[in-house]
Amino acid sequence: MFDSLPSSPLLQSLQAQLKEYPNLMAAYEKLEPLILQAFDAARMSLFQKRAQQQDLVARFKTGQETKEIKVPISPASIAGYVAMSQQPLIINDPYDDEQLSSIHQRLRFDKKFDRASQFKTECILCIPVMNAGVMMGVMQIINKNGAGFDQKDLETGMQIAEMLGDKFRYELGGTKNPFDYLVLRGLTTENVIEDVAKLNNTRAIVSKLTTEFRIPENEIGNALSVHYQVPFIDYLPDTYHMYQSNSRLNLSYLKRNFVAVIADAHENATVLMAEPNNAALLMEIESALGIDSYEIAVGLPTHILKYLGETSAGSGPGDMDEILDEIGTSGEELEDQSDEMAEDAPAVVRLVSRILHDAKRLNASDIHIDPEKGAPTRVRMRVDGVVRDINQVPASHHNAVIARIKIMSSLNIAEKRIPQDGKLAFKMSGQPVEVRVATIPTVAGEGVVMRILATGGAMPIEKMNLSPRNMNMIEAMIKKPHGIMLVVGPTGSGKTTTLHAILGYLNTPDKKIWTAEDPVEITQPGLQQVQVSPKIGFTFANALRAFLRADPDIILIGEMRDKETAHAGIEASLTGHLVLSTLHTNSAPETITRLLDLGLDPVNFSDACVGILAQRLIRTLCGSCREPYQANEDDIAFLKRQYGAEYFDELELGENITLHRAKGCDNCGDTGYKGRTGVHELLSMTNELRALVYKEAAVSKMKAQAMNDGMRTLTQDAILKVVKGDTDIPQVQILGGSD
Repeated sequence: MFDSLPSSPLLQSLQAQLKEYPNLMAAYEKLEPLILQAFDAARMSLFQKRAQQQDLVARFKTGQETKEIKVPISPASIAGYVAMSQQPLIINDPYDDEQLSSIHQRLRFDKKFDRASQFKTECILCIPVMNAGVMMGVMQIINKNGAGFDQKDLETGMQIAEMLGDKFRYELGGTKNPFDYLVLRGLTTENVIEDVAKLNNTRAIVSKLTTEFRIPENEIGNALSVHYQVPFIDYLPDTYHMYQSNSRLNLSYLKRNFVAVIADAHENATVLMAEPNNAALLMEIESALGIDSYEIAVGLPTHILKYLGETSAGSGPGDMDEILDEIGTSGEELEDQSDEMAEDAPAVVRLVSRILHDAKRLNASDIHIDPEKGAPTRVRMRVDGVVRDINQVPASHHNAVIARIKIMSSLNIAEKRIPQDGKLAFKMSGQPVEVRVATIPTVAGEGVVMRILATGGAMPIEKMNLSPRNMNMIEAMIKKPHGIMLVVGPTGSGKTTTLHAILGYLNTPDKKIWTAEDPVEITQPGLQQVQVSPKIGFTFANALRAFLRADPDIILIGEMRDKETAHAGIEASLTGHLVLSTLHTNSAPETITRLLDLGLDPVNFSDACVGILAQRLIRTLCGSCREPYQANEDDIAFLKRQYGAEYFDELELGENITLHRAKGCDNCGDTGYKGRTGVHELLSMTNELRALVYKEAAVSKMKAQAMNDGMRTLTQDAILKVVKGDTDIPQVQILGGSD
């Protein structure tokens, strides 16, 4: 129908996009920038008319400040008035009450959405989306650059609205029956839909459509979304988890009614239903949850059951909620048993296994089992450096869970008064995974922290995201035949990964390399790797002395924990070996004073040291949804302040600086971030710096000299990552540049 409409090149592009995408959900991300370009406008919203509720809901919109906008079809709002009158409207100052009253005495602009964000609405073009005389929604274009909307914009808007109404008439207006959209898409016939409808069971219908008629699950989900006029959510365990509330719904009740209450990374609740139009069921769910802020979505019965823990036989330890439901029914029996008996209860064994599997699947670095007095035990995991609540374990089963972890780690289950350390291993997808375990007694009971150790080979040094300056300096340092190089930073900052990346670069057939580690996490062919064991007296210092008798070229010492190890490392470097090691310090210059405080001789240390690399890990922006924008004056002032005005010109940024910010999508769990990268501070031991070390000068003087020698601080390197588009300004503020 719309092929005959007069079109500008932009509208022709819009028509091409409309033809390419089968549904509005898939097309909107491509359509929105084209429509905004057609009007030279800042934002848009596409409201859908919901027939049952007689209101409008903005399912598609620019901006993340407000999750959902609902307005009644009435003169009380601009979009509601346009839907009611079915006439377009130009408002060139929505804050002008007289202008609004002249259109209708009850017409008002709701300012709360502006107040909730940094955005101010200056002008609005609002057009009804019609098809065959039926009003299906409203398109709202906001803030035209430079001036208000005019008659030409109105004509363009009417053309676009007609295109949208024609192409997406079923999605915006809904369908009569749940699976009608499959017929409209040409995926099946009316006879097939009438035949399967006789089953009168949603799960059976979906099963038959997928198995016998080979209709993809996502197409069935889209059909249900069109019919019920709510979003369709697939089974996405990396994006959604079961919503945790004080009032748990009975699992069998949820399974029977095909309902799952899920949450995203921000703990925003969504009630996922196979039949979202069941108002009575929804009211029961809302009452049991005790919340009034949530989204509604439609899901396939099989997907909902997966969220609830229904898995095929032999597929793994089972879903967390299924296990917890089983545990909930055995709480009274457990109270009569001793801990030594309880930790072998099948549900407890599967629960611990499920926690470990979930942590590995989420790529978590740590698992925290945190007891609380008079409340369920919290299971939390650190993902990309941020701790997230994952689940809760009933307080009645806390001791059994801790005992099970202790048994797996070969720890003393009877000793609950002192901290204990151990290791456990499990298999996931046939691959062994090692976990370091630490138990800590608290006033609420024993807590456990489990560190999932890195597995696999070394990361190539090119993938470490070092700045060109740092990369050149490191290559020069590690090519020296002898000396000591230190990698420093807090626990979990990637020191071991960096050391093995350096060893991977040095690992050639003509080099003999020995490593002493606790534990050995990353393995490389060609290395002789040793696991130290302080419990039996095999310490880092002992390992180092043994290595010197084994004719090495390069030695890696996992950590310089004490004076003895530090002395041995310095001696090894002075006798013709390249020594690599780590230390827990905050910055490269501080490392020097820390080692001198341990009692090292300043002359020996300064002669032995070739360089010190301090590092941290910061979150990186999701590559699928990161959003470019022009840096404003405040952004540029922040960058200049943090990088240092005297060094800022070396970034060569020019006048117009493009930065990136987090947005959020399915790939990153709507957080805007995915993965982490290193920021580095590399100190090179020059003759000038050696002279200061001899004198045991203040840290500030050594830092100033290192900066003159080419060192750039952790914050400066983070700014470099911001300019590259790897991360954003908030991550620099978290790192330490908060002013």
